[in-house]
Amino acid sequence: MGVEAERFAERRLGGSGSRAAVGGGPGRAAGGGPGRAAGGGPGRGRVPIRDGPVVRDSAGGRGSAVVRDRLWLRGLLAVLVTAAVVVPLTAAVRPDIPAPAPADLAPVTASTLEGAYAANRANAGLAARMATGHGDRHRAAADHALAAPSRRLLAFDGRGSGRVAEVFGDLAHAGRVAVLVPGSDTSLDTYERFHTAAAALHRELTRQAPAGTGAAVVAWLGYTTPATVSTTAVTPDRADEAAPALREFVRGLRGVTGPDARITLLCHSYGSVVCGRAAHGLDVDDLVLLGSPGTGAGSAADLGTRARVWAARGGGDWVAGVPHAGVDLFGTTVGFGADPVSPAFGARVFPAGDGGHSDYFRQGSGCLADLARIVLGRTPEVTRA
Repeated sequence: MGVEAERFAERRLGGSGSRAAVGGGPGRAAGGGPGRAAGGGPGRGRVPIRDGPVVRDSAGGRGSAVVRDRLWLRGLLAVLVTAAVVVPLTAAVRPDIPAPAPADLAPVTASTLEGAYAANRANAGLAARMATGHGDRHRAAADHALAAPSRRLLAFDGRGSGRVAEVFGDLAHAGRVAVLVPGSDTSLDTYERFHTAAAALHRELTRQAPAGTGAAVVAWLGYTTPATVSTTAVTPDRADEAAPALREFVRGLRGVTGPDARITLLCHSYGSVVCGRAAHGLDVDDLVLLGSPGTGAGSAADLGTRARVWAARGGGDWVAGVPHAGVDLFGTTVGFGADPVSPAFGARVFPAGDGGHSDYFRQGSGCLADLARIVLGRTPEVTRA
């Protein structure tokens, strides 16, 4: 989330405990971010629900929690409509940057992986030169960094806000693979913080993995993420667009890793909405929801996945102040329903310390260590909340 946008949201919504909405792409120093308690803030004593019966609330009696959440979401939508006009978001004020079409590649296999990396690096290099010619030094620098010989790009598209899938480790021989799905405000222009999160996880996997166990991480920026201060951040439209692409990507990964590799999805913020939309029938072993505003499902079982579902939110994560409800406003769904760290949701909850929304992949943290344990299949060792 941009600094100006975040300050605007805090002013309009009354402080850091109830910051604007959903998202905040992973990582400043290392990606992700923690939250408060399971029920959406101290003293509320409730488990919010989506499209279910009226609930009781110790503070206000029957139905007051649902009414309060719906009023809050209506107010939030009004704030975000205003913010989308007032706040000078980068994507809104910059002209389109010229870039080549993505490299035309056959489906990637283990034997063609290095060729795909090379082709996508070359495409990123061409994108950097075109951005330079256009006078956009910031985008040119981002593209140029991705074109470096050390980068393993499974996919690259420099057009618009940009899309990239970057591999950390030896994917062709990995028996354990983590796929990171980012939240809002993640683009080629802000990609470095997402890269930092994925690199931190790969280092932790390397540290923990038993001898002979290959592990790889894929940073998947495969969709146009919403801006945090925007109406798209509180509606499922971007997630609905992204879900088929995520399913297709995971199917393609199986063509590289083979059917026996263990795949874990790590879904941050609005990325957890994407994962929730894609979950049904997705061939993964574990699905982890980090700093999630909700998935659009009422429970882990409603996701329709065979994967184990995990959830964590740190003590300082502002997303704890977002009402976990779903409201239909003028034919548009606003909000994402049940809180994934609430007991009623039914996920396996693990602690994320006292960090904020961008701290889940912080080097040396207990949360990062537990994420690595989940990816490696050492689930009995995961700390439970």
